[in-house]
Amino acid sequence: MKTALLIRNIYLEGFRNLGSFMVRNYFKGFMWFTMSMFSIVVYAFLFRVFTGFAFD
Repeated sequence: MKTALLIRNIYLEGFRNLGSFMVRNYFKGFMWFTMSMFSIVVYAFLFRVFTGFAFD
């Protein structure tokens, strides 16, 4: 019985901080993706402005 409780505690300790680790890395990746998409939009807009695109 003591062995089962020790295995249960090891299992719970292993997955206790996994959620925050996964969430933190998800938001880091999402931040880089968002910044790259925003920079592409800014580049495209500035390219159109400097090449004389008519915004009609």
